[in-house]
Amino acid sequence: MRKLVNIYILLMMMFQWLPSRGQEVWTLEQCLDTASMYNKSLQIDRNEIAIGREREVEARANLLPKLSLNTDYKYFIDLPHQLMPVAALNPQAPEGEFRAVQFGVPHNINGSLQVVIPIYNPQIYGGIEKTKIASRINDLKYQKTEEDLYFEISNLYYNAQILQHQIGFVDANIGNAERLLRNIELLHENKMVTGSEVSKVRLQLSQLNTRKAMLHSQNDQVLSVLKFMMGLSPERTFRVESEIGYDPEKQYEAEETIDLQLIRAQNQLLQSELVTLDKTRKFPSVHFIANYGLTGLGYDQKPHRFLDFYAVGFAGVQLSYPIFSGQINRIKRGQKQMELHINRLQTELLLEKNEMEIRNAGRRKNVALTSIGTIHAEIDLAQQIYDQELLLQREGTASLTEVLLADNELRQAQQNYLSAVVDYVKADLELKKLKGRMRN
Repeated sequence: MRKLVNIYILLMMMFQWLPSRGQEVWTLEQCLDTASMYNKSLQIDRNEIAIGREREVEARANLLPKLSLNTDYKYFIDLPHQLMPVAALNPQAPEGEFRAVQFGVPHNINGSLQVVIPIYNPQIYGGIEKTKIASRINDLKYQKTEEDLYFEISNLYYNAQILQHQIGFVDANIGNAERLLRNIELLHENKMVTGSEVSKVRLQLSQLNTRKAMLHSQNDQVLSVLKFMMGLSPERTFRVESEIGYDPEKQYEAEETIDLQLIRAQNQLLQSELVTLDKTRKFPSVHFIANYGLTGLGYDQKPHRFLDFYAVGFAGVQLSYPIFSGQINRIKRGQKQMELHINRLQTELLLEKNEMEIRNAGRRKNVALTSIGTIHAEIDLAQQIYDQELLLQREGTASLTEVLLADNELRQAQQNYLSAVVDYVKADLELKKLKGRMRN
């Protein structure tokens, strides 16, 4: 195939590449490496990974002691009232009689330091496990974005190569049409053909030039999208390699796809959330608490103004156990079990779909490979037939219709060849992606 491509690419190189000889030739690997550095979507996903790492650190920080400073000041315009039994002051007083009294002083100042150390909290440990799995999911999402990007760039790169081959074929066909036009014009001068036949060939040549201009425009559009996907500026100029490299003998060892890894990671996340719900329901939260502070009591009226401070401190253990939470845990647990069932169905569906698509892509690849070899010989034969008809037409023994028919057969063979190459490349790319080898 490469030998055939070189024959038709030679004319294309003469007409198209000579003015842009200073342009760099980029391989597919160079395009992929550039995209991995400058593509905006990958940069966003890398930042998401960094945020996920910070959230993991944040979740672990909940295990550290918490120290807080608390202070307040209150001035009582009216001191709080309490009801005091009259019998407390007068034993002779009847039971059930109370007197309203005011206790305290108008100025109250409180300040304390409090330390809280979690001894066991199922929600904290569940949160740590959840953020760890979430970080793994972020990594897989980055790999998925990278895989999709590599697939798109590879597809665009091959499209650019196909367009260059099409331009090469059109250039060769333009050369054939120009030779035919010279023959027809010579025969017309000798009164051997009519002017309408000259017009037919000129129309064909005009159509080929129009086709060439359209292909150049399509090629520019593909390269523009390719540069965008790579994160390059539109002003950057380069061209792709002329030959479409492929190895018909190459086989891809199947690996677990990123889509399947994502579903499995989501399953782990759901399992972790379910375990956390069960532990929250069965086990209490235990914290160690210590507090030390000062309480200030003051009086600002004559004759006994004062402001005295008194120390207060304690240490202890706080235990919290949910007895009844309004069936919230039970409802959440049921939701997680349903989500796990859906996840299992998604896993089975993805495995079955992936296996089916691998078989179909393999069949398309084999058919396209066989077609490439067959059409290779057809193009050679069609070119020979065209050359023979052109020679016979120059000698006046073949009609223009026969020459144009041979030209159409040659073009059809060229188009069939490019279609087979496109089918092969697409099937090969799909196989790489379906077998988890795209990022390799």
